[in-house]
Amino acid sequence: MSRPLTSIELRDLADSLLKPTALTELALVAACLIVAWGVVRLLRGTQSKPASIVFGRRIVDGVLFPILTLVLAFVARGLLPVLGVPIAVFTLAIPVFVSLVVIRLTVRVLTAAFPASHAIRSIERTVSWLAWIGVVLWVTGVLPVVMEGLDGIAWKLGSSRISLRNVVEGSLAAIVVLVLALWISAAVESQLIKGAGATNLSLRKIGANLVRAALLFLGLIFAMSAAGIDLTALSVLGGALGVGLGFGLQKIAANYVSGFVILAERSLRIGDMVKVDNFEGRITDIRTRYTVIRSLGGREAIVPNEILITQRVENSSLADPRVLLTSTVQVAYGTDVRSLQPKLEAAARRVSRVIDDPAPSAQLAVFGPDGMDLNLHFWIADPENGQGAVKSEVNLAILDVLNAEGIEIPYPQRVMHMITPPPLAEKPAS
Repeated sequence: MSRPLTSIELRDLADSLLKPTALTELALVAACLIVAWGVVRLLRGTQSKPASIVFGRRIVDGVLFPILTLVLAFVARGLLPVLGVPIAVFTLAIPVFVSLVVIRLTVRVLTAAFPASHAIRSIERTVSWLAWIGVVLWVTGVLPVVMEGLDGIAWKLGSSRISLRNVVEGSLAAIVVLVLALWISAAVESQLIKGAGATNLSLRKIGANLVRAALLFLGLIFAMSAAGIDLTALSVLGGALGVGLGFGLQKIAANYVSGFVILAERSLRIGDMVKVDNFEGRITDIRTRYTVIRSLGGREAIVPNEILITQRVENSSLADPRVLLTSTVQVAYGTDVRSLQPKLEAAARRVSRVIDDPAPSAQLAVFGPDGMDLNLHFWIADPENGQGAVKSEVNLAILDVLNAEGIEIPYPQRVMHMITPPPLAEKPAS
């Protein structure tokens, strides 16, 4: 983008847009769009792929398409004086392409960094309005006047003078730097997570989180420096931040530290079946502040990492994924328990999810008031698929054995003793 246009240059631009040479420029702009689309399509391939920052979902909504179009537009604009064609259309087209680059870069990076956020559409509309307003102000030459007006609105902060223009420019610089930092961190994270197995996924996750935190910190420092903020004041800010972490933010700081401890120790990993505070499910994601646990029923729990460090957590997948389950059945007294035990064990083995090592075991547990309680212990190797279905299948297999053997499941029985009172003594006659 060149300097803003003056009023005289705007009149000349309007006259140039009405000349026949403007059709040549329009043809070159269309050629730039077509060539950029073809190159991006060739690089992306014909197969449908998930949306990415570079290519987007439909090629034209990615970052590469407007960037390549902008580069081709600059090249074509440089060739126009050689061809003897006055520059008119490209004076408007290049700022439009720059605004498209800003919009696509911001939206795509934020979508990749925060995929579950519902505010992306609002952010996209806001960025689009700001970009188009900036283009209009730049082309019409009003932008320098607006910036001078903002520079006149200033206040003293200590020994420094801060104007509204510094705030606007610093905010824009911070947004650009943070968006670029998020883009780089997302690319680094995708490369680290790609091809990671269950053993090193946690270490790669902590590496990606550290890279993102470092890039955001450096980006924030660069943005503050670009806004003209004295970085020596950060020492005071650091002291205030330390006091805040010591009092008001200690829980948040503890959750962040606990998240890094969990990822470093690998005591909890993505994919483990855990039970925390009577909530059981599979770990689907480990963030620096919280861990997401999804139950087999579809419910998700967001557990702060501090709880996973300070409280007892049952992990069914830490060392051995095998889980012991027990089904209890009561048989009547007089049943041949010794011959029934191997039949129950064989019935449990025929259930598909029951493993053979360790083998099922039927044990006489309790002599109850109504019958004898038998516990059938069996093991499964896939607790992530739930326990209710396999226990139901084992119970049905037990019921089939009892029905085939004619063994009765006793009902509660109580014995009542009737005590007859002694006869009343006859009174002697008077």
